[in-house]
Amino acid sequence: MRQLRLPAPDRVLSSRTGYTRETWLAVADHLLDSLVPWFTPSGAQVRLPGRGSWSGADCDGLEGFARSFLLAAFRIAATGGDDRLVERYARGLVAGAAGEWPRLTPCSQQMVEAAAIAVGLHESREWLWDKLDGREQQHVVDWLSGFVGSRTWDNNWRLFQVVGEQFLASVGAPYAQDDIDAGLDRIEDWYVGDGWYSDGPGQNFDHYIGWAMHLYPGLWTRMAGPAAAGRLEVYKERLHRFLEDAVHLTGTDGAPIHFGRSLCYRMATAAPYWMGALLEATPLTPGQTRRLCSGTLRHFVDHGVPDDRGLLTLGWHHHFLPTTQPYSGPASPYWASKGFLGLLLPADHEVWTAREAALPLDEHDQIRAMPAPGFLVQATKHDGLVRLLNHGSDHGAEGDPHYNRLAYSSRTGPEFTDEQLDNHISLAGERTRIERIADAHSWWRAGESRIEIASLVHGRIEVRCVLVDGPAGVVRHGGYAVAGEHRPEAKTGDVWAQATRIDRLTTAMIGLYGYGGADVRRGLDTNAFGPHSATPYLDAEHDGKGPRVLVSAVVLSGDTVWPRQLAESIEVTVDGFHVTVRFADGTRAGVQLGEEVGDGGGTAPDTGAPA
Repeated sequence: MRQLRLPAPDRVLSSRTGYTRETWLAVADHLLDSLVPWFTPSGAQVRLPGRGSWSGADCDGLEGFARSFLLAAFRIAATGGDDRLVERYARGLVAGAAGEWPRLTPCSQQMVEAAAIAVGLHESREWLWDKLDGREQQHVVDWLSGFVGSRTWDNNWRLFQVVGEQFLASVGAPYAQDDIDAGLDRIEDWYVGDGWYSDGPGQNFDHYIGWAMHLYPGLWTRMAGPAAAGRLEVYKERLHRFLEDAVHLTGTDGAPIHFGRSLCYRMATAAPYWMGALLEATPLTPGQTRRLCSGTLRHFVDHGVPDDRGLLTLGWHHHFLPTTQPYSGPASPYWASKGFLGLLLPADHEVWTAREAALPLDEHDQIRAMPAPGFLVQATKHDGLVRLLNHGSDHGAEGDPHYNRLAYSSRTGPEFTDEQLDNHISLAGERTRIERIADAHSWWRAGESRIEIASLVHGRIEVRCVLVDGPAGVVRHGGYAVAGEHRPEAKTGDVWAQATRIDRLTTAMIGLYGYGGADVRRGLDTNAFGPHSATPYLDAEHDGKGPRVLVSAVVLSGDTVWPRQLAESIEVTVDGFHVTVRFADGTRAGVQLGEEVGDGGGTAPDTGAPA
C-alpha cells in the first residue's frame, strides 16, 4: 500500500478546499513515484496491470510512459528542474525512440502518445531535451517524424499532429507547415460559437472540448511563440467565452458532470481553467481558478483516487470498466496529467497566492442556457448539485449511455444495462440522433416512434413536457439513477416513485399529466457511483391513435423530497399541445409542443427563471 501524504490544509489561503500549490506537488509526486515499479528495465514503457486496450501491450506501455511524462514535465518545470524525474524519463525516452516504441503510422494510437511527449519535451526543454546529446536527440526526432505528411482521425486528433510537428519545428528538425496549418484550419470548421467546438463533425460536445479542443491550441501557441500571434488572440477570446459556460459544469464539491467518454481522465477536466490563467484568457479571478481546480482534485482524492497502490484506475471513483471505451488501456487514466497544467504557473503567480474565491454556485442557484452545445444547466446552491439537461450532444452514438440520456449530473451516472431506463423515454426502438427545436427543446426518433421533449426548470425541479407519437404500447420514462455502497431506499405511490441514498441524495419521478403508474428499478454493479443503484420511473399507456402529451416532474436533490406534496404544489394546464406550468411560488412557464424541427432558432421554452 502506498499512502498519499498531503501537507496540512491551509484554511486561510484556501478556505474552501484547504489545497495549495504544495498539495498539488505532493499529489503529482505520489502519482509519479507510484509508477516506478511498473517501468520496464529500459525505462521506455510503463506496463500497468489491468485490462488492455485494443492497441496492444506495446502501445499500452508507451501510453504509460507518455502520459506520465506529461505530468513529470509539468512537475520538472514547477521547481526549475528535478534530477530524479529528468534521469528517469530521459533514459526511457531515448530507449523508446531508438526502437522500443511502435513507430508512428497513420491514425495509430502512437500519435496520441507522441503528442504528449512533444508537449512534455517543450515544457521541460531546458532541463531534459537540451541535456540530451545529438545522437539521442536524433532518435527522438526520427520517431516524432512519423507525424510529417501522415493522416490522423478527423477530430481532436488533428491537434496531435499540430503539436508534434510544432515541436519538430522548434528544434530545427524537418516538418511540414502545411500539416500544422491544415490541422488548425480544420478545427475552424467545428467551431459552433460561444466558445464551443464540436470534437469533429457532428454534435460531439463533452469534456473533450475543454481538455482537447481548447487545450492543444493553447499549448501550440506556447510552442510556436511569435508565429502564433495571429491565431492566439482568436483562441484567447474563444477560451474566455467557453469558460463563462464551463464554470457552471462542476459542483461545489468539485465533482465534474459525469457525462461523455473517457471519464477515467478525471482531473483532466481542470485543464481549460488552468489554460485560461496561462494565456490570461479567463473570466475567473485567480482565487476562483484555484478554488475550482483544487476542488476537483480534492473531490477525487477524497473518493479514493488514486487507489491504495497509488495508481489511477479505469473508472470514476473506483475501478468500473463499463464507463470506459475499448481504446482505454491500463494507463489511459494518466491523461489526468492535463489537470496538473497549473504547475506551469510560477509559485508567485496570483493563482497560487490569492485567497480562494467563491464561484457562482457557491453563492446562488444557477440556471444557464448554453445554445451552442444544446445544454441547459440547472444547479442548486443548497446541495451543490449540477444537472446538465442534454438537448444537443449525441456523438452520433445510438444506445451509448455516455451521450443518449436526457440529463446528467455531478453526483450521478448512467446505468449500463441492456434496457435503457434512467433519464430516458422509450416506446419502440432505440433512441437515435438528437434534433434540436430550440434551447432546452429537442426531439428524437426510436423505431416507428417520434418523441419530443422540452425542459422547464425551477430550482431543483425539472418539468419534462413530452409529446409521444408512435405505435400503441407502454411509454416508460425514467429519472436519475442514484448509486452507492448501500442499497438506496425506494418508495412509490400511484404516480410517483423515488429512491434515496444513505447520504440523502434523492431522485424522484412525479407524474403530473398523462402517466398512470410508477415504480423503482434496482441495479447491481451497473453504475460508476457504486454497486447498488436505483432508478425511479413512470409508465403511460399509449393507444397509438395520435400524438399524446405527458408531463412529469424530475427531481434530483441532496436532501429530502416529498413527492406527493410536490405534485400538489405544481399546477399543469394542457391546451392541445401547449403546456403551461405554475410552480408553488407563482412562477409560470410554458412551451408549445408539436413544433417543426429547425436549426435551434425556434422559440425556446420559458424555463421559469433567467438563463
